[in-house]
Amino acid sequence: MTRILGIDPGLLHTGWSIIESVGNTRKYIASGVILPKKTGKLAERLAIIFNEVSKICESFSPDEASMEITFVNKNPTTTLILGHARAAAMVAISTHNIPIFEYEPNKIKKILTGAGHADKTAVDKMVRILLPAANPKTPDESDAIAIALAHANTTQFDKFIK
Repeated sequence: MTRILGIDPGLLHTGWSIIESVGNTRKYIASGVILPKKTGKLAERLAIIFNEVSKICESFSPDEASMEITFVNKNPTTTLILGHARAAAMVAISTHNIPIFEYEPNKIKKILTGAGHADKTAVDKMVRILLPAANPKTPDESDAIAIALAHANTTQFDKFIK
């Protein structure tokens, strides 16, 4: 059994999820969204992300973590801010000696839906089909579950072909 932490980082909303993977079986454990105060200074918001991800690691003891690779957006400032949020989560996970696996957004979508350019609705629908016990309340939470599922499916496939 492998317990996987999925993270969808963001400065305003950081989605997280915990699933378990055994062979071809996936089990939903928990998920949620970290919501730093919009009015907080950058350092304060990053500290909240770091602290909350640390608490999740302590509470659920994941064996592995997965998150999206950040690409440059049209707005470089947005990309930089997303990178900060992503780094806060990564450092929190790393301080718990949990290996982190990174995936391109299109790869995550393709693994789950069969289409690399699927929209958020299609991803959310597949999350609900694959893990009926999950009931994500926001797109960030749904994306975090999708990231964990994509990792579970990728590592299962990798084990199969070796």
